[in-house]
Amino acid sequence: MTFEEYFERVRADYAPVRALSKKEGNEAYLLRHKTLGKTLTLRRFPALPPVYRFLMGISHPNLPAVYDAVRLSDGDAALIEYADGVTVAEVLQTGPYTYAGAKKVLLGVCAALDVLHKNGFVHRDIKPENIVVSDDGRVKLIDFDIARAFTGQGGDTRILGTLGYAPPEQQGLSETDPRSDIYALGVLLNVMLTLKHPSVSLAPGRAGKLVLACTAISPEKRVQTVTELAEKL
Repeated sequence: MTFEEYFERVRADYAPVRALSKKEGNEAYLLRHKTLGKTLTLRRFPALPPVYRFLMGISHPNLPAVYDAVRLSDGDAALIEYADGVTVAEVLQTGPYTYAGAKKVLLGVCAALDVLHKNGFVHRDIKPENIVVSDDGRVKLIDFDIARAFTGQGGDTRILGTLGYAPPEQQGLSETDPRSDIYALGVLLNVMLTLKHPSVSLAPGRAGKLVLACTAISPEKRVQTVTELAEKL
């Protein structure tokens, strides 16, 4: 089955709303169920990242549901819950968060990452654009395109991630693991509170100490788990 054939099958129940991306091989479409009104994203991949198949079996308030993930003759495709709301990046355009507001968001992200980490995955792209907050305050972590399984058996073979949020080991120096996401969470907390990277302006007081504990150069010297980070928040 080709992507176009799969798309035709999906359109029996879902009406296209708009194209989210038209990049060949990486198309994405927003779809709405013709009778139920449920909104989904249909995404095309050259090769589906394994984490999406894992997410098919997961129901969690801080992770998007994946309803289908298929191999096609001209790539792969997935039907993913559309996370409706505003991104943290959009909120930051209006000013910094209070500590209480930032804590609520980070606790949601920590809960999502806890599921990934305990099942052998690291997200590797924690940043304001990849966190959505719905109208009722629910936090969802999105965009798992560069997530990978960690094995403890070697360094990352490709340098991926967002400059400023990616830790040193994500630059091909060693293998990323859950502590790599913790580094990004530390940067995120600082940006949410100060609008700046911690290397430019560190958040004051206890929050700043926690940022430093998350962003140590050596992974061994960082906060070690998202559970520990949630407790320290």
